[in-house]
Amino acid sequence: MSEPAQAAQGQSPENPYPVRAVAIRVAGWIDKLGMVWVEGQIAQMNIRSGSSTVFMVLRDPAADMSLSLTCPRDLVASAPVKLTEGTQVVVLGKPNFYTGRGTFSLRVNEIRAVGVGELLARIERLRRLLEAEGLFHPRLKRPLPFLPNTVGLITGRASAAEHDVTSVAAARWPAVRFAVRNTAVQGPNAVAQIVEALRGLDADPEVDVIVLARGGGSVEDLLPFSDETLCRAIAACTTPVVSAVGHEPDNPLCDLVADLRAATPTDAAKRIVPDTVAEQALVDDLRQRSARALRNWVSREERHLTQLRSRPALAEPMRMLTARTDEVTRALAAIRRDVTRFLTGETDRIGHLRARLSTLGPAATLARGYAVVQAGSRVLRTVADAPEGTELRIRVADGAVTAVSQGGSSD
Repeated sequence: MSEPAQAAQGQSPENPYPVRAVAIRVAGWIDKLGMVWVEGQIAQMNIRSGSSTVFMVLRDPAADMSLSLTCPRDLVASAPVKLTEGTQVVVLGKPNFYTGRGTFSLRVNEIRAVGVGELLARIERLRRLLEAEGLFHPRLKRPLPFLPNTVGLITGRASAAEHDVTSVAAARWPAVRFAVRNTAVQGPNAVAQIVEALRGLDADPEVDVIVLARGGGSVEDLLPFSDETLCRAIAACTTPVVSAVGHEPDNPLCDLVADLRAATPTDAAKRIVPDTVAEQALVDDLRQRSARALRNWVSREERHLTQLRSRPALAEPMRMLTARTDEVTRALAAIRRDVTRFLTGETDRIGHLRARLSTLGPAATLARGYAVVQAGSRVLRTVADAPEGTELRIRVADGAVTAVSQGGSSD
């Protein structure tokens, strides 16, 4: 049986590459990239005394990524703008992999500053992108609380903006409380620190509103506040955010994303807490207006009651009865007279009817000497009704007698 073929170098633990071989190959691959233009923000710059090489770190403002740069000292000295931490630049360099240390860097041959016009154009492009995503829509704006429990303040350490916000707010409402987070407000580290402070305050249940405050400055100084990462972090907050960056003409993108844009830090202090004096004056005015309204209502009701009491029906409630007493008396007398007259007339009529009835009745006839002869229950009308031997009952005025018929005879 033949022996198995040996694996290629670097493909098995039995036939590994040495470190130098891997380093040389990586350096060869990177060397094939050629020259590239790279834009970023200078995060660190190390100029060593007596060294002809300057070491820098170029950071991507929109992401947590960076590159190491090396460039000749003369190139830094002759740069079109003074290079400091936070400067936005475009560099031309050659990617290099240093095999001795196993590190990657960009060897810079040319440095160009990003002009204000280009910065503004990029900010405008980002503004259109965020607007298209709806981050500026008014429906996303959260209302500020009337009286916040705690105000979160993100600003530079011992800055004029911090003094303006805290002093003006305390003068307006002495009981106001602040949770201050001091961060860098310009330079390469500003965005990361501000975003971290923003998320911490947003997670604090005691904080009811967050103020992002900074004084004025150039476009480059205010560049972190137009950073996409910061804008999205503000939009993701559940706590209302007030942007008080720069002065009135300044308009970084965070102003458009925030729930409220204040012209200055002082204006932000006036927006987040009410003015004690103004609120007390409002309360006093409302009390006076309510008291005046109550007094007017009472006066109006009193006048209404006075008018009701002055009406004849209420002023002299028995007057109508008194005025009608004679009329009622006359009506009662007329009713009694008419009833009496009616009863008298009816009594006389009944008397006449009784007399007539008595005259026409059988009792009156019997009293005049007549008699009623009955045979059983029948009244005799003819002689034939009482043949001989019929028992007869003869009724007279004062009683009745019985007799026996002896037969009839004609007169």
